[in-house]
Amino acid sequence: MSEKPISHLIGGFAGGLTSAVILQPFDLVKTRLQQQPSGSIPDTLRTLSSYKELWRGTLPSAVRTSVGSALYLTSLHAFRSVLAKSHNSSATNVSGSSSSLPKLSMAENLVTGGLTRGFVGFVTMPITVLKVRYESTVYQYDSLLGAVRSIHQTEGVKGFFRGFTATCMRDAPYAGLYVLFYEQCKMVLPKMLPNVDTGTTLSVSKSAMINSLSAFSAASIATTITGPFDTIKTRMQLKPLEFTGFWQAGVKIVREEGAIRLFDGLSLRLTRKAFSAGIAWGIYEEIIKYIVRQH
Repeated sequence: MSEKPISHLIGGFAGGLTSAVILQPFDLVKTRLQQQPSGSIPDTLRTLSSYKELWRGTLPSAVRTSVGSALYLTSLHAFRSVLAKSHNSSATNVSGSSSSLPKLSMAENLVTGGLTRGFVGFVTMPITVLKVRYESTVYQYDSLLGAVRSIHQTEGVKGFFRGFTATCMRDAPYAGLYVLFYEQCKMVLPKMLPNVDTGTTLSVSKSAMINSLSAFSAASIATTITGPFDTIKTRMQLKPLEFTGFWQAGVKIVREEGAIRLFDGLSLRLTRKAFSAGIAWGIYEEIIKYIVRQH
C-alpha cells in the first residue's frame, strides 16, 4: 500500500529537527568564519562567551530545517512518485531494499532533487535569512521578532529573500547531486557489505546502516562541489551593501581575498551536511517503512 503524504511530513520533520539541534554548533561556527575576511576555527571558538553560545540561533535553524525537510521530502516523493508511475513502476518498494522510495533513472534523480529543492528553498528563504543573521556577530538582534522588524524596516520585504540566487545555485545543484549519489550508493553498498541478502527484506539495523552511510557519502560529495556557493550566499546575506549580486560577490572575493576563500567553512559545512544527512535521511526512511508495513 502506498504511504500517505502525512507520513513523509512526519518523517521529514522528525529527521530534520533531530539533526538541526544536534549539529547547530557547526552551523554557527561556519557562519562566523565566513562573515570575516580572515580567521580560523580555533580563533572563532575563542571569541565565544560560553559553550552555550554554540547553540545561538537554534530556534530559527530548527524551524527552517524541520519544516524545510518535511516540505522537501514530501514534495520530492510526490514528484518522484508521479515519474515512477509514468514508467509503470511501483512508487513504493520495501522488500529486498533499504528504502521504500521510488526508483528512477540517474537523470531523473538529479532533476527532481534540484527542482524540488529550489521550490522549497524559496518558501523557507525568510527563515534562512533570519537564521544566518541571528547566528552572526554582524547583527546584534535582541530577539527573532526584533530581527524581523529590523529587516523589514531597513530593507523591506526583499530583505527576507536576500541571497536567494546564491542559495538556489548552491542548494538546487546540491540536492540534485545528493539524490543522484544517494540512490547510487544505496544500490552499491548492499553488495559491498557482508551478510546482506538483497532478495529478502532487510532488518531495521541493516537498512538504517545502508541508508545512513549512503546519505553521509552522498552529502560529502555534493557539499564539496557546491561549497563556493555557500560562502557567496553567506556574504550576500550578512553584508548586502558590499556584496550586491551573486557574480559580483564571487568576483570580489576572488580578487580581494583569493579563490581559496570561496571554500571558507567547507570542513564545518561538510561535517554538518554529512552527519545531518545521515541522521535525517536515516530517521526519515525508517519512519516511512514502518508506516508502510503497519498498513
